[in-house]
Amino acid sequence: MGTGPAVLHKRIYRVAANLSRNQKRWILLAVDCLLVPLALVVTMALLNNGGAGMKLMPVSPAALLLLCAAAAVTSDMMGIPRIKLNAYEMRATRKTALFAAIVAAVLGVLDAAMAIALPAAAVILFGILFFLMVALSRLAMLHSLLWVYRVGQPTCRVLIYGAGTTGAQLAAALKSHESIEPVAFIDDNPALQSLTIAGLQVFPPTQIQQIVAERLVSRVLLAMPSASWPKQAEIVRRLQKMGLDVHALPSFAQLVGEEPLIDKFRPVAPGRVLGRDQLDAELPGTRAAYRGRVVLVSGAGGSIGSELCRQLLACKPRRLVLFEVSEIALYTLDMELRLHAGEGPTEIVAVLGSVTDSRMARAVMHSHGVEIVFHAAAYKHVPLVEDNPVAGMANNVLGTRTLADAAREAGVARFILISSDKAVRPRGIMGASKRLAEMVIQDMARRSQRTVFSIVRFGNVLGSSGSVIPLFQEQIARGGPVTVTHPEVTRYFMTISEACRLVLVVGSFSSGGEGGDPVSGTVFVLDMGRPVRIVDLARQMVHASGYSVRDEDHPDGDIAIEYIGLRRGEKLHEELLIGEGLLTTPHPKILHAREDCLSEIEVAAALRALRGAVASGEAAAAREVALVFVPGYAPSDAGAASGGGPARAAALPRVEETALRPGAAT
Repeated sequence: MGTGPAVLHKRIYRVAANLSRNQKRWILLAVDCLLVPLALVVTMALLNNGGAGMKLMPVSPAALLLLCAAAAVTSDMMGIPRIKLNAYEMRATRKTALFAAIVAAVLGVLDAAMAIALPAAAVILFGILFFLMVALSRLAMLHSLLWVYRVGQPTCRVLIYGAGTTGAQLAAALKSHESIEPVAFIDDNPALQSLTIAGLQVFPPTQIQQIVAERLVSRVLLAMPSASWPKQAEIVRRLQKMGLDVHALPSFAQLVGEEPLIDKFRPVAPGRVLGRDQLDAELPGTRAAYRGRVVLVSGAGGSIGSELCRQLLACKPRRLVLFEVSEIALYTLDMELRLHAGEGPTEIVAVLGSVTDSRMARAVMHSHGVEIVFHAAAYKHVPLVEDNPVAGMANNVLGTRTLADAAREAGVARFILISSDKAVRPRGIMGASKRLAEMVIQDMARRSQRTVFSIVRFGNVLGSSGSVIPLFQEQIARGGPVTVTHPEVTRYFMTISEACRLVLVVGSFSSGGEGGDPVSGTVFVLDMGRPVRIVDLARQMVHASGYSVRDEDHPDGDIAIEYIGLRRGEKLHEELLIGEGLLTTPHPKILHAREDCLSEIEVAAALRALRGAVASGEAAAAREVALVFVPGYAPSDAGAASGGGPARAAALPRVEETALRPGAAT
């Protein structure tokens, strides 16, 4: 476009953009009036040239003026000039047809009254031509305006994925848009491919990249709201991998509120997952053990720690000390508990700090007069701890020893360590660190005169951070696939509330309450029933969300289950016990076990070697401590290789006596 046309275009654009509504209305009325004589001229030309000897006389100026006036009045009364050009659809077309019929009828009346001598065919032909001219004039003006608006302006060229009813309606709506231009349809249905719908050709998905490149497409609109969300999500991911910007269109039923815009997940009932009866909501004798006492919870901002604090608050302790290293987690829990505590008897104290800080641990114990400690602080995410063995061992082992030492020095009555089933014959550093922490507590229990040390060990907790249910829900919300490590992998499960009630019950046992006082250093476990296959849980989650599983037997399903292999440090089947046999406790679903542990000298050597590894920051040295001092620790090849840990037979430089290895004579 040269300089002259460009200047002319700018002037036309400026004029069109600045027209008021009344000015546009008068222009359309003028167009309707001008079309009257034009339609008459064309009618007479057609009849004069095509008729058999027919010679029509021109209409008098007076009759023409009256006809134009009638057309203007009728058009204005019917509101035809007030119909927007980009909304000129079927209803407006019917109104235009009625308008043309009325003007043709007026012509017939004028013909009879003024003796113009027009045949009936002329009146009918005039009406048809006038209707076509009015309708086509609107179409011509619309496209002219769109051209004026679009030329030189940024235009978004879009590809519509889905050539069904919604896609066709979307294409029709966008064709009159000033800055959006639909260029083609994409559809998976072979029956629609190569057809032309709403003026656009339908292509298969295999040609998307070619169309995008050739037609400069900048966005894809997903117009298939009737398809399940997982299928839409799969298409979106495929298009986004091509570098396309994708937007999904809701259905009209969703827009008017007949269907939800977002699918609501139906939560899986815990009973369906656990495969056993849940622990009673109210456990006798637990509230009295904590009423009026000072209780500290380490790791208070975590999943287990925060639920422990909520349940402890209901027991009305005199003071509840929240010990947490995460500022935001501590702030959130503190605000929540203060709101629920209200004017109750419990004083809530928020302490920001790490369990590895010995001075802070001692200060907290003494200044607040702590009587009971629940040690829930730990790094527990298996892959993260596997990649960060120094941090994992320092926090889980040395942090436990630091807090336990401070509790014993302060004369705390009870110290309960919250452990994991991953501590039993561990495959990863996380499990090995928890087992070593257990043995530290068992060693301290043997030498403690005032503090009763106990260990609570349980399996996976449903709903905790990093557990499978939140992960599966997130994956289902994204449209899948749901990832499972192995088709045969199993885990023990319990709910967060169950786990915390178990911990509180163990605390009441340790106080010498009803049913006797198990010996300090005991490992308590819950009768968790049979382990659950993770793939079965994944299927339950998919079905509970209203979708179907896509596999070889059901290729048209919504969500696929993908097996990704065991992660480093993971076992196919978890266990709860190291030794054989379980002993009963006052609660029928809580059992305790006597398990072998390291001697005092071995524990001291392990802690000395671990402190050396932490001081040097050597991952290999931290892994070696686990290899030497944790019986049953058998890291996977992947885990050992990634950390560069030496083989079990290699010598440990920081352990001066090979006789200090577990099982050696002391």
